Amino acid sequence: MTRLFVLRPQPGADRTADKAGIMGLDAHIHPLFVARPIEWQPPAVADFDAVLLTSAHAVRLSGDGLLLYAGLPVYAVGQATASALQARGMEPTVTGESDGSAIAASIAADGRHAVLHLGGTTVAPIDAGSLRISHVAVYTMAGADPAPDLANLLENDDIILVHSPRAGERLSMLLPPSKRMERHVVAISPAALLACGVGWASGQAAQNPQDDEMLALAARLCEGRQRQSGKGSA
Repeated sequence: MTRLFVLRPQPGADRTADKAGIMGLDAHIHPLFVARPIEWQPPAVADFDAVLLTSAHAVRLSGDGLLLYAGLPVYAVGQATASALQARGMEPTVTGESDGSAIAASIAADGRHAVLHLGGTTVAPIDAGSLRISHVAVYTMAGADPAPDLANLLENDDIILVHSPRAGERLSMLLPPSKRMERHVVAISPAALLACGVGWASGQAAQNPQDDEMLALAARLCEGRQRQSGKGSA
């Protein structure tokens, strides 16, 4: 069976592996990063009329500062972010399943103007449109120490899931071109795929930045490999 390598940080890695298992995929977890909180100073609540959260890490690692904004409309990207909010006693006003730019358009359509975006030290670009979005970092992604020895862990035809451009960059550093030609990459976005470098057996990117789409691509790739194997043994 073709193996699936999940490089995203916890707890998301477990969610991905669980869904992969339900689909009959052989998932192996090897995170490249660990999410860690950083000190931050909550801006004045009166300066904003909405809060934007694009990552469950921001919800989990923002400390008590997040609760200061419980009275504001809260917009969340992804069900994991929404679930993390609910676990902290905050109900998201809107949950979007696309990306920050898509939900920013929804925020503007709702008549909001000043938005507080709590996230990591590095975030994907957001098309703010007419909004004034103030980004405040509440966590950082630190490299896993020690890094997984992917060069020796990976076998021919393994599939690697890459959930961010930064993960793609680190993957390209850990796995030289000479170790890529028999391995496949499925990325969450074209930018993440580009960051992985060249020389892979194949590379695909999800049309929408969603875990389920990545797993669907991986499943189809596995099916294709199985059909080729069946023909070879006929």
